[in-house]
Amino acid sequence: MAESVTAAAEDRFARYPSLQERVVLVTGGGSGIGASLVEHFAHQGAKVAFLDIAREASEALAAGLAGEVRHTPLFLPCDIREIAALQRAIGEAAERLGPVGVLVNNAARDDRHTWAEVTPEYWDEMMAVNLRHHFFAIQAVAPGMKALGGGSIINLSSISWLIPSTGLPAYVAAKAAIVGLTRTMAHELGDSNIRVNAVLPGGVLTERQQRLWRTPEYDRKILNSQCIHRDLLPEDVARLVLFLAADDSSAITNQTHVIDAGWI
Repeated sequence: MAESVTAAAEDRFARYPSLQERVVLVTGGGSGIGASLVEHFAHQGAKVAFLDIAREASEALAAGLAGEVRHTPLFLPCDIREIAALQRAIGEAAERLGPVGVLVNNAARDDRHTWAEVTPEYWDEMMAVNLRHHFFAIQAVAPGMKALGGGSIINLSSISWLIPSTGLPAYVAAKAAIVGLTRTMAHELGDSNIRVNAVLPGGVLTERQQRLWRTPEYDRKILNSQCIHRDLLPEDVARLVLFLAADDSSAITNQTHVIDAGWI
């Protein structure tokens, strides 16, 4: 069960002064890892905007944080598959909060499928929801980051392409491509002091995973594959992302950071 960012948790884990008042944009922030990201950044004193297609869960997240944090997160409804809508939402976030200093490309959907049933239309859908928006979100925030004198971009990939996983080849292909995109954009943007890193989670126990894919047998397989035999939770990923967003990691770019309790 994922823990909330309570006062006790804040005392236990790191605080990053450089994240206070920094504008952070999270895609897919309404649930799962994304919601934990929103919560953790908000508790660091950041000005957080997050995009999601799920209105009810996203509005509840923002409302639940109101009064607990310095800046109530700004929820902007958006289907990240629609690039024009994505660009408008990023523009609105910058207009209302200021230039984006941290971008976390988190939105994804790990639908299961067999390789034999994939059609060109389904392939394009998987690329749209898992890969394409990463690039166009980077393109949209980069000018503002340059004007700020730098920034941090964190792209959420997965260990699925390293295992490699089966039963979802289009998703795995997209997650592998994110690492390539991360590396080239780190070189493209490095002269502007914009850092680009990838985070590769393992088997994170989210509500969606529990509802759709996790079974007692699959849980045992994951735990037995890991060096550390405990559930990997959304907040584990969030705390790594906080570090990569903060100035503490100002010399780290062009890297892939695996967080999987030692699965691979």
